Amino acid sequence: MAVIEELIREEEDQTISFGNYLMETKKKVLDFEVNGHLYKIKTFCEITKLEKNSILLFESVPGTTVHHFYMDNKMVTFTIEGEKDSQITLELEADKEYKIYLDQVLVGKVYPKHSGKVTFSVNLEDKKTQEVKIEKIS
Repeated sequence: MAVIEELIREEEDQTISFGNYLMETKKKVLDFEVNGHLYKIKTFCEITKLEKNSILLFESVPGTTVHHFYMDNKMVTFTIEGEKDSQITLELEADKEYKIYLDQVLVGKVYPKHSGKVTFSVNLEDKKTQEVKIEKIS
C-alpha cells in the first residue's frame, strides 16, 4: 500500500482513501465532494482527521493513511496504514451497540453513549496495515 499523495481521493469502488502519515507539516483539503457530501481532510505525521459535512467522521493519532473507507448505517470498513500504533476515533450513531473486528478477528463490542464516539487502537508498528470492520448489532 502507499500513502495518498493527493491527500484524499474517490476510488473506483465508490470508497474514499485519505491521509499521509509521512508528511512533516500539516496539509489539508477543503470541500472535496463525493456523492453530494463535502469532506475536509487534515493530515500529517501527528494526526489524520476527516470531516464529512463539517462533522467529525474519523481521527487517528498519530497520523495514518486510510484506504477504501466505506461507511453506511450498518457498518464501517477500511484498511489503515501507518508506522506506529494508532488511536482511532470514529463518529457513529449514539446509543447503538457495535462489534469491532481487526484483521477479521472480533476484538470487542462497544456502546457509544450520547456522543456516538468510538475510540480504539490499531497495531501498526509490526505490520504497517490492518483491516478494520465495525458492524452495528443493535
